Amino acid sequence: MTFDDLNLLPALLKALHTAGYERPTPIQQQAIPHVLDARDLLGVAQTGTGKTAAFTLPLLQRLHEAKPTNQPTGPRAVRALILTPTRELAIQIGESFETYGQNLKLRHAVIFGGVSQHPQVQALQRGVDALIATPGRLLDLINQGYVNLKHLEIFVLDEADRMLDMGFINDIRKILPLLPKQRQSLFFSATMPPTIQQLADTILRNPVQVAVTPVSSTAETVEQAVYMVEKTDKPYLLLEVLKNPELRRVLVFSRTKHGADRVAKGLTAKGIGAEAIHGNKSQNARQRALQNFKSGETRVLVATDLAARGLDVDELSHVINYELPNEPETYVHRIGRTGRAGAAGVALSFCDLEERAYLQDIQRLINREIPVEDSHSYANNDVAPVPLKGPNITKPKGPAGRPPRAPRGAGAPGGSAAGSRREHTRPAPAAPRTAPAERRSQGKAPTAAAGKPSTNGRSGSRRRRRD
Repeated sequence: MTFDDLNLLPALLKALHTAGYERPTPIQQQAIPHVLDARDLLGVAQTGTGKTAAFTLPLLQRLHEAKPTNQPTGPRAVRALILTPTRELAIQIGESFETYGQNLKLRHAVIFGGVSQHPQVQALQRGVDALIATPGRLLDLINQGYVNLKHLEIFVLDEADRMLDMGFINDIRKILPLLPKQRQSLFFSATMPPTIQQLADTILRNPVQVAVTPVSSTAETVEQAVYMVEKTDKPYLLLEVLKNPELRRVLVFSRTKHGADRVAKGLTAKGIGAEAIHGNKSQNARQRALQNFKSGETRVLVATDLAARGLDVDELSHVINYELPNEPETYVHRIGRTGRAGAAGVALSFCDLEERAYLQDIQRLINREIPVEDSHSYANNDVAPVPLKGPNITKPKGPAGRPPRAPRGAGAPGGSAAGSRREHTRPAPAAPRTAPAERRSQGKAPTAAAGKPSTNGRSGSRRRRRD
């Protein structure tokens, strides 16, 4: 099947062909016809399956073909709302609207927190057909009278499970009564726990369900490997791995904001272009780091899980889990950053002694044993591989071993639309300071990038900026 078989407008097909897209992904094949038929839709799909185009393309077509009804005089009223949890994902969806809708006379705007609202308000006052928003900033602008949703025709809730994780559930419940009852609703989530299913039931009417690539599976095009290594050797192992020129554009995951900064600084000190992206960075800094990474100016982007949600980077060759996540589903989302839409990719994971329990949970979730790569300088028999079927491994104590905090109350953001859950602040491994060979000759353990012992700073304990 090609996009030409999906009854899309010539203007949309022209944009797709210009962008080099020829064949739709499975979720696009299944979802687009139902959305064009004005059906409510429940889509269960993990990251990297092409779901953004699955709702963006038919949404653009429906807005183009349908004449606005009951529109007020003056600027265009919002006819479609796409609600998404993070700024990066909102920007990515906005870029998709720009790409796919380049031959249509439709306007869209992207609004999110962390930056001045003035340009966003100006765009709204000029009139937009489609609005892409994060919940916090949307509620702010609604309360200020800049956004009116009375004329809404299509509502899209994207990444619903992440909305719940980030504490947005109460914000969503405040927004829903402001939407017209007669509307088309599209609901997308990578997982469907009971709370998400209940939310879907309150939003959708007689929906069509489309489910592809469950969260417990990883893309077959992604080659996976795990390195068993001592925690203190991780900085040196990262340097060794990055010596391979095939790692052209690499996304490195850290569990903490502090750790992301230290890894990026350590790599930069060794002459490797690297930047960090996380919730404590300003929006301008995050966008600058992301653009440098996309353009190839920066080779390595070090990110936390929340900051990386929604990242869509072409030709991302490798994902490296510098620290394994303590939630196995997060591993699937992480490595889904590469191998997107059928492309090939490589996911490498560093596993120390404390993280063997996390590796066990990951392998049980994806129902496969990740191959161990032992042909590296820091292979250590003290960190044993983890068989797929074996006794339970005890999880470490302390912040790294705790389950994620549930949002206060019934998921209320508690004054922060980014949610009450904070990123863990367990000290990250020190950034590389001396070369591997130098370290062996000195017989010393790695030191922090600034030449001082690692401390547990306050950067991870501050509340995340409101989206």
